[in-house]
Amino acid sequence: MVFLVEIQKLVENQRSFFLSEQTLDYRFRIDNLRKLRNMLEKYEKSIYQALKQDLNKSTYETFTTELGFLYNEIKHAEKSLKDWMADELVDAPITHKGTKSFIRKEPYGVTLVISPWNYPLQLAIAPAIGAIAAGNTVIIKPSEFSPSTSSLLAKMVNETFDSSYLTVVEGDSESSKALLNQRFDYIFFTGSTPVGKIIMRKASEHLTPVTLELGGKSPVVVDKDADIGLTAKRIVWGKYTNAGQTCVAPDYMYVHQKIKEKLLKEMQKQIKSLYGRDAIHNNHYVRIINENHFNRLSQFLSNGSVFYGGNVDRNQLKIEPTILDNISWEDPVMQDEIFGPILPVLTFNSLEEVITELKQREKPLALYYFGEKERNQEKVMTTLSFGGGCVNDTLYHLANPNLPFGGVGSSGMGGYHGKHSFDTFSHQKSILKQTTKFDIPLRYPGGKLAFSLIKKIMK
Repeated sequence: MVFLVEIQKLVENQRSFFLSEQTLDYRFRIDNLRKLRNMLEKYEKSIYQALKQDLNKSTYETFTTELGFLYNEIKHAEKSLKDWMADELVDAPITHKGTKSFIRKEPYGVTLVISPWNYPLQLAIAPAIGAIAAGNTVIIKPSEFSPSTSSLLAKMVNETFDSSYLTVVEGDSESSKALLNQRFDYIFFTGSTPVGKIIMRKASEHLTPVTLELGGKSPVVVDKDADIGLTAKRIVWGKYTNAGQTCVAPDYMYVHQKIKEKLLKEMQKQIKSLYGRDAIHNNHYVRIINENHFNRLSQFLSNGSVFYGGNVDRNQLKIEPTILDNISWEDPVMQDEIFGPILPVLTFNSLEEVITELKQREKPLALYYFGEKERNQEKVMTTLSFGGGCVNDTLYHLANPNLPFGGVGSSGMGGYHGKHSFDTFSHQKSILKQTTKFDIPLRYPGGKLAFSLIKKIMK
């Protein structure tokens, strides 16, 4: 009860601060984006340590997938903010002679960001960058399953910013429930589809708009004309980065029967090249987040047959990069998103049969196609629905701030990154300025002549 009162007070304080109109100012937003960047730079060493403790991430992986991404997002926002904030003039029809019409980007107000454990720094701060740039106040609720990063995040933010503007609330699901009982002006959630449904139900009580960044089984399709070497390397990198605990990691692979054997052998070579012959004892190989997730993933290793990998270390919570062959859609590994370093392999003889099959499945967050024929590339990209993806690559679309990142259907709604983050946290307010120098009489009820003219103009 005491905690609930504290949460209520926190939200009230943020609302009061927002209503003071300080966040509407361009200079205020720029200054706080720079404060955020300086905070990350100040605590960079501690960030590496925290992510090492939570997930065994190497300094390289932490920088490339978490910190570097955030620095780039902040830099992009600082450079572009003035343009993003500018009123957008729009055309008007002849019936609106003498008017000026424009769209003004207005912050929603008090926003809530609920972030997951797999990229515990990046997925907490990246949405907040958009919220700050758009002029909102922010409460971040990080995952309790990455405790070192969550604790450091709270320390960094709460030391750097006034809690009435930007703050972190730690805790388990009870903390999330207490927050969701409050009225927010916008909620941004990254996590699983089942929890996303709960978030949406709670948001509906206050008609609060939401962005849901969820997941699903993201396929990679490898056609018979794919470049075997590059395809293997890019799939292995995309799948086993963060030990597969990535929402847009290839969840399973469809490969053309003609090249299956060659591709799997090349992927085996690439796994050894990236992680060594004994990935379990590679000090830079990411571990599974907790024992429950480890146990869930370990059960999948009995599905089909292990082409490569399959070894585990319960003490380290590590599962070797694994490829499963002889898999069918009935196997347990194919029922839900894997979210781990296990790649099931299915085969096909005709691209049409793959497209037909995937159309029957839930829309994934990502899809990847490898093949050289442009006709087939266009066929896959046009006829299949998914959040975003790549042709002849994996994951790389995330790193372009000019591309929106988000899902569709059960993989989520809304998008962000770069300007799309600013747009997500901004209400587009339509404004028309009317002249008082003259008044067009046609809009007022009149005789037959007026009706005839207005009909001719508008029809």
